[in-house]
Amino acid sequence: MNPTPLKKRPDSLEEQKVVRQRLLTEDEIVRALAFKPNEDDVIISPWAKSGTTWTQQMVHCLRTRGDMDFEDISSAIPWIETSEALGIDLSAPQRGRPRAFKSHLPWHTVPKGARYIVSLRDPRDQVVSLYRFFEGWFFEPGSVDINEFVEDLVTTRTPENNYWVHLVSWWEQKDNPRVLLHCYEYMLANPRKTIERVAAFIGVQLDEALRDMTLEYTSMEFMLKHKHQFSDAPMRRLSEARCDLPADSDSAKVRQGQSGTHRQELSEETIRLLDETWQTEVAPKTGHRNYETLAAQLAETG
Repeated sequence: MNPTPLKKRPDSLEEQKVVRQRLLTEDEIVRALAFKPNEDDVIISPWAKSGTTWTQQMVHCLRTRGDMDFEDISSAIPWIETSEALGIDLSAPQRGRPRAFKSHLPWHTVPKGARYIVSLRDPRDQVVSLYRFFEGWFFEPGSVDINEFVEDLVTTRTPENNYWVHLVSWWEQKDNPRVLLHCYEYMLANPRKTIERVAAFIGVQLDEALRDMTLEYTSMEFMLKHKHQFSDAPMRRLSEARCDLPADSDSAKVRQGQSGTHRQELSEETIRLLDETWQTEVAPKTGHRNYETLAAQLAETG
């Protein structure tokens, strides 16, 4: 009897793209987006690798005074788009109030009627973090060049929904009182102020003990110590079943929590490609020639 071949991850860019397409069906996504939130619900909807998990942990800590009794943070604050595939009832009660949900959707497609927290992130750092997240999950470490990965993201982007479309859609809502828009870099530099802003926005009365607890529970040290609770375990199990991937992927959502790492990771040509894309996709619609000036304006209005 021949032994069962060991499962392996893709080792090329094209193969990992094909494999990832098996994760969710279009029908599952359509049914998930029929969700009707309540007006006091909170939807956390940054682009991928732009502070989503961090914000989930912050909101959950604030609303429960530090509950950590969950398998994964997305079990406590479910991901709307994947709810049908994972068999999650979005209408079910949650452990804390307000109810909270995760998403990566732009303004024009996110379910309407709730309140929204969105963090933006420098696109040059975001793509590095995304690459590191997929490495060891959807492709073998070292098998896909990071610059090739980023170039493919840019050149094959979906016109209806990509990093730049997402950013512009939420930028246009920056004055909407039901939207809290800030930057990942602001969160890094001003954790106390961020906690205060989020608590006020979601209607949680903040005392000194809760503020200090939330500071601790959302620190990089704490989240790395508990990284198994921030690894999207339900989605990993689904990916192993549907995409035929090996179990126990060596990839984590909580990594370094830094800004500016793209300078060491990306080639000058790749950085130039990202900057040129900003000039065509974002600058004409926001009036900001680069991410730095946009982030500075948000920080001033915060």
